Amino acid sequence: MRNLHEWNLSFAEARRVQTRLAGEVELVPLKEEPRLIAGLDCAFSKDGKRMFAAAVVLKVTGSRPGRAGEPGSFEFERVETVSAAQETKFPYIPGLLSFREAPACLEAVERLTTQPDVFMIDGQGVAHPRRLGLASHLGLFLDKPTIGCAKSRLIGTFAEPGREKGAYSPLRDGPEVIGAVVRTRSRVKPIFVSVGHKCTLEDAIRLALACATKYRIPEPTRLAHQAVSRLR
Repeated sequence: MRNLHEWNLSFAEARRVQTRLAGEVELVPLKEEPRLIAGLDCAFSKDGKRMFAAAVVLKVTGSRPGRAGEPGSFEFERVETVSAAQETKFPYIPGLLSFREAPACLEAVERLTTQPDVFMIDGQGVAHPRRLGLASHLGLFLDKPTIGCAKSRLIGTFAEPGREKGAYSPLRDGPEVIGAVVRTRSRVKPIFVSVGHKCTLEDAIRLALACATKYRIPEPTRLAHQAVSRLR
């Protein structure tokens, strides 16, 4: 795990760090098909003074075909679940949420005994005003492929994708494509997928769909969300 910066930063310093690190994000194809995929999510206590993170590692054991006209999905076996809890030290500032959430996520990852091939993170990747959301920030620290799978949009404009699973449309910030709006389940709200680090948007879309086995949320982040919700 890389040590890219300190966490005790002013808001202005944090923004400068984001701008600098965004230039290090690599949009490159995955070198091989992942066999171990980790989901990462975090949550806060009701008073906001404590934060919790959970990482769930799943092994891809096979795939199942989709219904007519829909993409198929992976079959998984759960390998490992770990968690971490910390005092919250960075305030809630829109656009700087990774400085609030990343420390607990990194502590959870440090507790893993397996080495995931890809991390799927409940949050934004480059679909961020300074192109460094939580998935990209963590990807640079971990030096691993990461994918941002967010439940809602942070920035950008899009056309509504088709209603069937597998449909998607580009998420744009001006002329730049920063992610995709992906229908992971037919006739259910889409999710917002973006590159975190060391993958392409095509990789991110394909894996998000393959990991959406039964639900709107891809299985790695869905299980991580369940795990962290229990910690609260």
